[in-house]
Amino acid sequence: MSDEDRIRLEPSWKARVGDYLQRPDMRELGAFLRQEKARGKAIFPPGPRIFSALDATPFDQVKVVILGQDPYHGAGQAHGLCFSVLPGVPVPPSLQNIYKEMKADLGIPPADHGCLLSWARQGVLLLNAVLTVEEGKAGSHQGKGWEGFTDAIVQALDREREGLVFMLWGSYAQAKGKLVDPRRHCMLRAPHPSPLSAHRGFLGCGHFGKANRWLHGAGLAPIQWALPPRAEVEAELAAGP
Repeated sequence: MSDEDRIRLEPSWKARVGDYLQRPDMRELGAFLRQEKARGKAIFPPGPRIFSALDATPFDQVKVVILGQDPYHGAGQAHGLCFSVLPGVPVPPSLQNIYKEMKADLGIPPADHGCLLSWARQGVLLLNAVLTVEEGKAGSHQGKGWEGFTDAIVQALDREREGLVFMLWGSYAQAKGKLVDPRRHCMLRAPHPSPLSAHRGFLGCGHFGKANRWLHGAGLAPIQWALPPRAEVEAELAAGP
């Protein structure tokens, strides 16, 4: 990765995984990304947003971890938080199913947008296993080096924190969950919310209520899963960090 990428890493995360970015495989990943861009390929999310999940949820503020696979590959969709899209972008099918489950579990009606930034601000780390993707090609940057970096993030959380909630949706996320000690953290597993698999057990899993009950039992504030209205989110985004 480039010096620019290293400097952008949020300080609490940089202290724990910043050195990982200097590994040879990560330098190769950086070279690959620069080469792809030089060839005119569109890479998502935009460079400044690659580490947005870490920026929005510093290490010591993490209470819940939701693991995605790789970013949305449509233009304008990915902005660095798994499952999330910016206001004005149509809500993707997986997120629609997440909203359905929230309504069934907690009675929360679907939001009028798909931006999950308010979750991140409350301590929900919305982390994809792979942090970039080529436009129109799902999974195109798998196996290029990101997985080891995001493994290091999960391992740091497992090692240094206690009693986190890991919401593991689908086999990809559940495989990464093997890095976590289930005796010290709450592990919630379900099929992926994709329309291809949500009916196999994601819908009806009750994870949102279960996560809040765990946090309450640990003496922590529950997550306000209900999202603020679109106008409020747009105002916050316009105001900047």
